[in-house]
Amino acid sequence: MIVYTVGTFDLLHVGHLALLTYCKSLGDTLAVGVASDEVVNLYKPNVPVIPLEQRVEMLRALSCVDIVRPYHSLEYVSGCKAVGADIFVIGEDWGSKSHNLDVDAYLKASGKEIAQVRYNPRTSSTKIKQMVVAQSRAREMAS
Repeated sequence: MIVYTVGTFDLLHVGHLALLTYCKSLGDTLAVGVASDEVVNLYKPNVPVIPLEQRVEMLRALSCVDIVRPYHSLEYVSGCKAVGADIFVIGEDWGSKSHNLDVDAYLKASGKEIAQVRYNPRTSSTKIKQMVVAQSRAREMAS
């Protein structure tokens, strides 16, 4: 079974590790799609601080990850096809945008599965960035 998940994976943290470990437990091979900066700009207000090539390199270094595939357009069907995904893992904020509906229809028509996961409340890249900015401002004000 090939499991495929996607994300930005900026500022790799314990929430990412928990997600990827869980995804790996669902099958034999874990493929990870990494959103390019252009894709991230379509759905997030924050641009990644770690360049795409480095995010890919960090994911490739993880023992639970077998395949890393950058993607440059906001659609998931081609990624599922490219890796031969049997299970596509998505987050709890999965919505009704066309790129979500397209992959849902593709997977259902192909007899494949979608697994939805809750986000790890312990941390997020956005929270880490906010904390760094707040600490930096506090230091500036203290100087």
